[in-house]
Amino acid sequence: MTDAHARPAPIVFVLFGANGDLTARLVFPALYNLSAQELLPESFAVVAVTREEYGEAAMRDHLRESLGKYCKEKCDRTIVDDLVSRVTVAVADARDQKSFEALGAHLADVDAKCGTKGNRIFYLAIPPAGFAPTVRALGAAKLTGRNNGAITRVILEKPFGHDLPSAMKLNAELREVLDEDQIFRIDHYLGKETVQNILMLRFANGLFEPIWKREHIDHVQITVAETVTIGRRGAFYDATGALRDMVPNHLFQLLSLVAMEPPARLDAQSVRSEKARALDAIRIVTPQEALRDSVRAQYVAGRIGDEVVDDYRQEKDVAPNSTTETFAALKLSIDNWRWAGVPFYLRTGKALTRRYTEVAIKFREAPISMFRGIDLDGLRSNYLVLQIAPDEGIRLQFNAKTPGPSLSIARVAMDFRYADFFDTQPATGYETLLYDCMTGDGLLYQRADGVEAGWRAVEPFLEAWRSAGDQGLGLYRAGSAGPAEADALLARDGRRWRTSS
Repeated sequence: MTDAHARPAPIVFVLFGANGDLTARLVFPALYNLSAQELLPESFAVVAVTREEYGEAAMRDHLRESLGKYCKEKCDRTIVDDLVSRVTVAVADARDQKSFEALGAHLADVDAKCGTKGNRIFYLAIPPAGFAPTVRALGAAKLTGRNNGAITRVILEKPFGHDLPSAMKLNAELREVLDEDQIFRIDHYLGKETVQNILMLRFANGLFEPIWKREHIDHVQITVAETVTIGRRGAFYDATGALRDMVPNHLFQLLSLVAMEPPARLDAQSVRSEKARALDAIRIVTPQEALRDSVRAQYVAGRIGDEVVDDYRQEKDVAPNSTTETFAALKLSIDNWRWAGVPFYLRTGKALTRRYTEVAIKFREAPISMFRGIDLDGLRSNYLVLQIAPDEGIRLQFNAKTPGPSLSIARVAMDFRYADFFDTQPATGYETLLYDCMTGDGLLYQRADGVEAGWRAVEPFLEAWRSAGDQGLGLYRAGSAGPAEADALLARDGRRWRTSS
């Protein structure tokens, strides 16, 4: 996002779940950051929607406090006051259609007062069960049409279903009311600069794209490691698990950007089509293959820093005999010309020793016959590492001669870090995504076919684990690097996980 970006057209940002945690931590701070960068429309209003009466003064105070608590830098009071002054409050409950009629009248009043011309973005920061009922209620209240060319778009938070049938059902229900280009399925991972930079790295550099294929790449590792436990989310997490929570969305977004073919154009239609094709090319495995090529495990008591962590099964709202995984690792194959024979290893887990997200691309080894008789340990680790969190950057690991008269090899690295080269703006990860929705650019949002392709790929693993019960469920100590079974998954192929650094 740069100063060259134009302000979007006038718009009303209708925020369902305005009193929730997501709004306080991420969405409203992102709107503040956009305002600070002068990237909100000049005619802009926020309608904070709750299911019960909240009060305009109380809502404004709540949102002002959230900025003080969650903005990464000290907030400019003038900008805060201006943004909060644009907030009005409405009550709407999908079980009460009349409340949506009242919402429509409220929006018409905001249009008249603020000059927003009937343009609306409906942001559903609500539980997934409310997506379809809320969209149906909006449609019944005639709030989803495009009257006189007005903008109407709907942003949905993940998860988009809990398996393939539910994802297909949700997509069908949404399309009964909305056109696909009105639906913006948000994944905040795609707002991260390094994730977006995968496109630039691959397709704007003649150095990388010619070797981005099976002849030169040995395998790809994608890791999303978290130090946090499930906290107060026991009821949600025990019904979901690490695979459902992270793989069809976050990890598959990274996989699709790494694996996709070059798009014809850098636009939403072309890029999302290639991403969907990459996900659709993931091999659909048999139940036996799913058990062989996956690992699932739960954390047990341990220590993360100074914090003592209990067993997962002792967490609040978790079943005492739960078989829900807090760690998942998969070996996937992509059946196309570019990636035939190149395994993709994915892993994610909670209560681990370090928090980091990265994509590590390991290149094939160089011929070693000319180096016989010397230490070759460093010769076997040529990686291109896309570091996404907590520090954003790119690392290229290669081999060099150690200074001195003897012939020995050492691992060295070239590092690029965003913070060293660019004057980055404070961000929650949502700024680019919200701005793009306001301008109608869906490139960084998921499309229905991509969502369904992702669920189709993980469905065999979900079914195999469900059938296996607690058989094959591993354990790992909280504060460790994960279960030993994850190491064995790669060791079986003569490989190992890259050690993050």
